[in-house]
Amino acid sequence: MKRPRSPQMFSKPVIGLNANFRNATHDRPAFSFISAGYYDAVIAAGGIPVVLPPVSSPEDQQAVLSRLDGVVLIGGPDLDPNRDGFMRHASIRMMEPRREDADRSMMKLIAQMRLPVFGIGVGMQLINVAMGGNLFMHIPEDLPGALPHHDTIDKHHRHGLDVVPGTLMEKIFGDGEVRVNSSHHMAIDELAPGFIASARSPDGVIEAIESIHEDWFAIGTQFHPEAESASALDQRIFEEFVEGVAAGKAGGVRVAAAS
Repeated sequence: MKRPRSPQMFSKPVIGLNANFRNATHDRPAFSFISAGYYDAVIAAGGIPVVLPPVSSPEDQQAVLSRLDGVVLIGGPDLDPNRDGFMRHASIRMMEPRREDADRSMMKLIAQMRLPVFGIGVGMQLINVAMGGNLFMHIPEDLPGALPHHDTIDKHHRHGLDVVPGTLMEKIFGDGEVRVNSSHHMAIDELAPGFIASARSPDGVIEAIESIHEDWFAIGTQFHPEAESASALDQRIFEEFVEGVAAGKAGGVRVAAAS
């Protein structure tokens, strides 16, 4: 007779989500916040979301990450280019330093632990710079021939998406016409080693990335599959991520990176 499986085999993966942060002003206290679309998408995909405040201690961050099965890095304001050795463009709308400090520290640990990660918007950009890539500061100036990637009037602005054969994005979207939302002015320039571009907009701007490390499930999208402007098909990215995390959890895939 077969031995019954442990209940733990059926447990849902626990997915951490970082949060945005606002400093205190004269009429309100400091607070963290996150759009419901992120954790609703994780729930719909079969995961259990846990919102992570900007913890500053790497030791405390590692203690938290060791209890998670995966992480979604949310979108938000821009990363400070000075931290990566570049000058700030006038269009930069920087995130609060407390969040950026925590996000950069956490991303370093995520890479070291080979914890599954899905970066969205600036979350994808953070994965790229943390792993050795860099960014265009302002698409209209750095890529004058690019199509519009941000529309201040239309919050549901969309453009086409060209997926790369053999990638997770192709598995999700297939080979038909794809359109995704777009609300960014920065983008990946040099792609980090160990990653491939799995989707681009028709002008060549990188819209999705995937890790080619055999021991690390890491993906990113410049577009926002959690937003109201996303399509039903976009939700499948969360489903593929949560399923991949669950498969790794069941198989004990997670290993530490070489120091």
